Amino acid sequence: MMFRLLTIFAFIGISAVLISAKLFGINRHKEAAPQKPNIIFIISDDHAYQAIGAYGNKIAKTPNIDRLAKEGAILNNQLVTNSICGPSRACFLTGKYSHINGYKANDGKFDVKQQMLSGLLSKEGYQTAWIGKWHLGTLPGKAFDHWEIMPDQGFYYNPDFINQQNDTVRTAGYVTDIITQKATDWLDKRDKTKPFFLVVGEKATHREWLPDIQDLGAYDHVNFPIPATFFDDYDGREAAKEQYMSIAKAMELDRDLKVNVDFENFLLYKRMNKAQREAFSNYYIQKVTKDFEAKKPSGKELAIWKYQRYMKDYYATANSLDRNIGKMLDYLDKKELSQNTIVIYASDQGFYLGEHGWFDKRFMYEESLKTPFVIRYPGKIKAGSKVNNVVANIDWAPTLLDMAGGKIPMDIQGRSFWSALNGSKTGLAEKPVYYHYYEYPGPHLVHPHFGIRTSQYKLIRFYGKLNSWEFYDLKNDKHELHNLAADKKYEALLKSFKSKLLTAAQEYKDQDAIKYLTLQVLE
Repeated sequence: MMFRLLTIFAFIGISAVLISAKLFGINRHKEAAPQKPNIIFIISDDHAYQAIGAYGNKIAKTPNIDRLAKEGAILNNQLVTNSICGPSRACFLTGKYSHINGYKANDGKFDVKQQMLSGLLSKEGYQTAWIGKWHLGTLPGKAFDHWEIMPDQGFYYNPDFINQQNDTVRTAGYVTDIITQKATDWLDKRDKTKPFFLVVGEKATHREWLPDIQDLGAYDHVNFPIPATFFDDYDGREAAKEQYMSIAKAMELDRDLKVNVDFENFLLYKRMNKAQREAFSNYYIQKVTKDFEAKKPSGKELAIWKYQRYMKDYYATANSLDRNIGKMLDYLDKKELSQNTIVIYASDQGFYLGEHGWFDKRFMYEESLKTPFVIRYPGKIKAGSKVNNVVANIDWAPTLLDMAGGKIPMDIQGRSFWSALNGSKTGLAEKPVYYHYYEYPGPHLVHPHFGIRTSQYKLIRFYGKLNSWEFYDLKNDKHELHNLAADKKYEALLKSFKSKLLTAAQEYKDQDAIKYLTLQVLE
């Protein structure tokens, strides 16, 4: 009897302690530190902001990118600091300019042993992975816990992947589908006791724009509007006159548009299986080439025909990109990961879709300087937010570190824009974004240049074989057709911006630009 009473009293005592713990919040689970957010960063290649529904395009089929913008925030002035593929990724990874991280052009070898975002997040307890296009001239090595990357640019069909055992393995299928599958496979197998940082490196929408079989002809019914600057005469802009990236001259009928292409000697075609080859031949030979031969366009009509074909393939290639972003979002929903996962979609830079008569990127003009950036973080970023602050891709690393609760190293040159995303009262003070492009002559004869961009004005200095200033009022000249560098009415403002440019070059320790500007800034 006594034993039974002692047992009852003991039970009552333990229950009272548990109830008290619940009432007063003395619960070991609830006392634990807040869980760090997971991070998925989807970075595409050459996907123009102006080809996305959320940025105002009514033709593009981008419901999943648009969903991210609707459920999170869209950045309207997200700029890059060197508009070319590999260097842009290096800036993202390091939070530093090309002259500091050592990767100025695509022909270099990126030093993966330097301080990078992945390593800094590892110190915060994150498990890290990069899957897909890497394009930095070296293997990731120990920079990520897991990686599977494509050699160089990779292929759209049946691409090769290099794994961490340095084996190169060909994988059957379409590249965007494969990257998504590999990414979700890793998410399934990861260490689930840790938060994760996953970079999904997409190949789309890089040249030569080969759509998935199911997307061939997806936009054939569309007659794309001709950009207002398509027949730009480049008056007052010497560098623009000397480029070799116009649709009329530089875009190749066979390589780019698959007109009369010799499929038997077409490298990408050789990688395809029988069904893929038949689908491509039926579309590009039986339909596209026959249309070209029937019309026999020349002069301006040829340029317009090429533009229309370019747009049809470019937009169709982007279809699979958006579709696979949807697959990733569905995966997060299914695995109940959406609520605590930051999802970002961005491109490595912008791209010309016929503006100024061009394709490609490189120039500091808006279409290649500005890149899409949408971000969702449920409960932390207000749905439908629009951020107009001028920010750069060197800001991505410190922003993610800030969001993860990590310390931002002093040598990182970018700055966090988390306060602009979460609606903080402190906001983000305006600061000019500094830009420097190096690759010349390269494939497109774009002269090297550097400059600064604020919310309203842009100053560019071309140097080397061509020495010239360009100054634009973006509020009153959104197409950047009127170079104000020689306009007497802007003389005082131009001088002020030259001084700002020198200050920026000094702040970011761009020694070549400093030497040059010290001599030239007062011209």
